[in-house]
Amino acid sequence: MTAGQQAGRDTAGPAHGPGALVVIDMINTYDHDDAEQLVPSARPVVPVVAGLIRRARAAGAPVIYVNDNFGQWRSHHGEIVDSALAGPHAGLVEPILPDDTSLFVIKARHSIFYETPLSYLLWQLGVRHVVLCGQVTEQCVLYSALDAHIRHLQVSVPRDGVAHIHPRLADAALEMMRRNMNAEVVDADQVSFGAGARPPSPGP
Repeated sequence: MTAGQQAGRDTAGPAHGPGALVVIDMINTYDHDDAEQLVPSARPVVPVVAGLIRRARAAGAPVIYVNDNFGQWRSHHGEIVDSALAGPHAGLVEPILPDDTSLFVIKARHSIFYETPLSYLLWQLGVRHVVLCGQVTEQCVLYSALDAHIRHLQVSVPRDGVAHIHPRLADAALEMMRRNMNAEVVDADQVSFGAGARPPSPGP
């Protein structure tokens, strides 16, 4: 088996599988560039994400936090959580903290898949449907949705469960996800954590 065939097998997973909630970059100190523009959008998103987390846990669906390491290469997920809770916007983090059943993947770039073990983790879990929530809609969420799509995963994005910096770009990003990546862009209360009623369309 070639390396390419192995990689394809690792990302393909079973033909049918459960959904998983992926929480993107919400464990955040909000002391970075553009944070002043992001925080007002994040505030109403936090309770929506908290509700999605509760529903995913109740449904027995995996909850996977994929979070930037903010350039701290010696940090682990506990230190990232502690730093966020020690910051000025701890109130945006406390309602959505990972519990003992949550999974945590550290990333360094925009996509949740870039140089991370997430593809293999989803394959191990038998996940074929990812619900992407978090921030930033027009950056990490958009690029992650594209990478999920090219891996033939079904993608759902709750429009009220993602935070943005630039509203106009966020609207365009959601439309791109819907039209170009076959993503299901819906309100959070319409999200299902089952195997997914709509199968992913075959990609090129």
